[in-house]
Amino acid sequence: MSSCKATLPIMKIPFKALLRPRYRYLLTLIKENRLRLFIAMLCMLAVAGATSATAFLVKPVLDEIFVKKDAVMLRLLPFGVIVIYLLRGLGLYGNAYLMNYVGESIIRRLRNRLFDQMMDLPLSFFQSERTGVLMSRITNDVNIIKSMVSDAVTSSLRDVFTIIGLTAVIFYRDWKMALFAMIILPLAFFPIVEFGKRVRRFSTGAQEAMAELNSFLHETFFGNKIVKAFGMEEREKQRFYLKTQELFRLDMKQVVARSLSAPVMETLAGLGIAFIIWYGGSQVINGTSTAGTFFSFTAAVLMLYDPVKKMTKLNNTIQRGLAAADRVFDIIERESDIREVPDPVVIQPGPHRVSFENVALAYGDAVALRDINLDVRKGEIVALVGQSGGGKTSLVNLIPRFYDVTGGAVRIDGLDIRESSIRSLRDQIAIVTQDTILFNDTVAANIAYGRPDADMAEIEHVAGAAYALDFIHRLPYGFDTPIGELGGQLSGGQRQRLCIARALLKNAPILILDEATSALDTESEMLVQKALENLMKGRTTFVIAHRLSTISHAHRILVIVDGQIVEEGEHDALLARKGEYYKLHRMQFKKSSED
Repeated sequence: MSSCKATLPIMKIPFKALLRPRYRYLLTLIKENRLRLFIAMLCMLAVAGATSATAFLVKPVLDEIFVKKDAVMLRLLPFGVIVIYLLRGLGLYGNAYLMNYVGESIIRRLRNRLFDQMMDLPLSFFQSERTGVLMSRITNDVNIIKSMVSDAVTSSLRDVFTIIGLTAVIFYRDWKMALFAMIILPLAFFPIVEFGKRVRRFSTGAQEAMAELNSFLHETFFGNKIVKAFGMEEREKQRFYLKTQELFRLDMKQVVARSLSAPVMETLAGLGIAFIIWYGGSQVINGTSTAGTFFSFTAAVLMLYDPVKKMTKLNNTIQRGLAAADRVFDIIERESDIREVPDPVVIQPGPHRVSFENVALAYGDAVALRDINLDVRKGEIVALVGQSGGGKTSLVNLIPRFYDVTGGAVRIDGLDIRESSIRSLRDQIAIVTQDTILFNDTVAANIAYGRPDADMAEIEHVAGAAYALDFIHRLPYGFDTPIGELGGQLSGGQRQRLCIARALLKNAPILILDEATSALDTESEMLVQKALENLMKGRTTFVIAHRLSTISHAHRILVIVDGQIVEEGEHDALLARKGEYYKLHRMQFKKSSED
């Protein structure tokens, strides 16, 4: 009894409420195009009506023209056929255009929302996901949803209307034979349900395999220089062959599931048609029915089974689309770890003091920082040194909230940065890293990336301060020269100076330099170091440095080991202490002497 009572309230829940939120969102997008959908539905009704009328006209064509030899009907019926097919053609065009418009519109909205969500997710998301997989979600998976919305929904509605119209024709012609046809028809839906489940399962696997393939291609193309340098072309080819083999295996499983439904449908259709020929033919021979009635009925049944068979294929498309929708909405529905509080405080421009109070940070079970207490004054330059993996980058990544602390607080002018607006916080920070991230655009557009409204005079001024004017003027089109993907047409030092110019133009009061010169040759490093000195003037600066020779200008040096600050002070004082900094200095000095 208790179980019965528990299930009763479910009956009152609207159908829409039973759908998962992701499917309700898709329905909302579809509903926003209700006018076009309504007109498209009228077009589908016209197509279904024309199809049903075609089957209906078989009887008068046979009985009135070929049997009774009626000359009037001979003139009227061909004209009627022309009108019917003209109406059907217009309906097909209108339906195809409107439904594709709706489908493309929905997919554009969905793709935009997916990209928006990805842009809003924290840095940890991009470090845990592969670029090729994310690209596959936006391109391949969304295109599969497009097929579901544009093609499957269109065809399914049209076929449903056609089934209704043709069912009316066969019942009008001979209700007894129609009843038998209706007994066979429900059995025909068995493969639609059964094989559709398999298609969805295999489609999910195939989409994941395609994402893996995209990720592999992205890594291999991006790292092609290393592939060739180590002579690993054959190995990468073999890896590619294995991935395409897995994709082939999953695709063939889909093919088997889709293909099995057609023979089952054909067998059931054959049973129904065989009975109709036997039963209907008997009635014609006995004189209880006319040849026109029989052929009209048979034509309607043949036309009726065709849309039913199409429903199987459409269901396969829908199942693939739902599998793709799940993959897309797994990203859209993911919540960011970096959340903004209601009514956040807007940090005003100007010099800032940055403080770390008992800060701890962990990535899952791995502890990156612990017991960090640090107060950096306005305009002070603080250098962070230590072995790789010690926690230097993790510490500076907390300032723009790329990650949130797991203990303690980071404060700007006494304000916990978690209480501030993320936009205003990051407006106060400029970053120059070892990895020079530039975009496939012009030199000017890359410098003005943080301030697209900047005029040419400002862009040229910061380019001069970054010691970049000389090489920019030597480029074919100066500031209007495209620099290629990731700035591939420039040298490492040139790319780094553009990044410094970009940071100068942003004019943020807090500056983070993450090993900005470690990948440069001596000549480039000298120019970049001069540019960095211009950049650091008057700014609260955090410098992560591998080469200790580049931090002589720092007001303080922090030595970070295993996520803790173990030493703090000026260069000479730290050397005199003969601790961790002394060891680092000795190691680098010894290596330089050997070189």
